Amino acid sequence: MNKVILVGRLTRDPDVKNTTAGRAVASFTLAVDRRFKNKDGQKEADFVPIVAWGKQAEFVGQYLSKGSQIGVSGRLQVRSYDAQDGQRRYVTEVVADEITFLSSKKDGNNNANAQQSSESSSMSAMDEDFHLMADDDDTVPF
Repeated sequence: MNKVILVGRLTRDPDVKNTTAGRAVASFTLAVDRRFKNKDGQKEADFVPIVAWGKQAEFVGQYLSKGSQIGVSGRLQVRSYDAQDGQRRYVTEVVADEITFLSSKKDGNNNANAQQSSESSSMSAMDEDFHLMADDDDTVPF
């Protein structure tokens, strides 16, 4: 089984592009706090690359920005390529199946319609107002 569930904040605005076939792809990095502090008492974070496809990528580009808090569930993917210097490079990333919009850094609250039901916006929520599923291109988050 290959399943990843993360909650964190975007470290930068999403980068949205279109493939030669016209399909949208968004990439961004998610800062995920670790549950423990280091020996100096400081919290640490992991910076996880995320990739979203299709309508989900379009919505990510339109509604999320640096500092937005989201939940992501998906699968871990490792791919490789040959760099210009001839070295083999490996990339580990999460391919998003579902993205839950939790809040933005700007307002500190849940986005748009989600403001009234913050309790329902957890990763286990199945309310279509709060998340996008990769296999359901007709889902609209707001």
